[in-house]
Amino acid sequence: MKKLVLATGNLGKVRELNAMLKSVYEVISQKELGVNEVPETGLSFVENALIKARNASKQTGLPALADDSGLAVDALNGAPGIYSARYAGEHASDEENLQKLLSDLKRQDDNNRRACFWCALAFVKHADDPTPLIIQKSWEGEIINKAKGLGGFGYDPIFYLSSHGRTSAELSPEEKNKISHRGQALQAFLKQLKD
Repeated sequence: MKKLVLATGNLGKVRELNAMLKSVYEVISQKELGVNEVPETGLSFVENALIKARNASKQTGLPALADDSGLAVDALNGAPGIYSARYAGEHASDEENLQKLLSDLKRQDDNNRRACFWCALAFVKHADDPTPLIIQKSWEGEIINKAKGLGGFGYDPIFYLSSHGRTSAELSPEEKNKISHRGQALQAFLKQLKD
């Protein structure tokens, strides 16, 4: 089976991506291979995903898949956006980021709680691949005021899906992998590989 380096240090993402890709690739996280992370200097999810994929491929010599994703909240003009993982500071925990988001929303006069998770996947066959595969997908919901559910990670406990009557953190991993922004992007990626 072909090897693929997964260019992320986020253990939640590693679990989700590995579960979906294990039938096609032997997925190895960049942490296992000692890849030094690179600063995410892009201004979009796509740019950051490509920076991470090229970096992991360059350091390992393997094809690389990177994901850059985050939450965009309408009432906050798209924040936290590309800064979702470090919204409350460079080394903030998931809980600190979540609490900062709720605090920022309380200060808004706008009752609009619409939000969207975005995922950009970038796949490169090698570090200088001139034709990387780029996939973007989104997942719409709304932000609730109090965390619910024990699953998932990040903002999942406050991301409410009216279609399911639950938060993302209340979905089973299998349910989430089918409908989430990352799940949709990975399904599109697998389809591209087969085609």
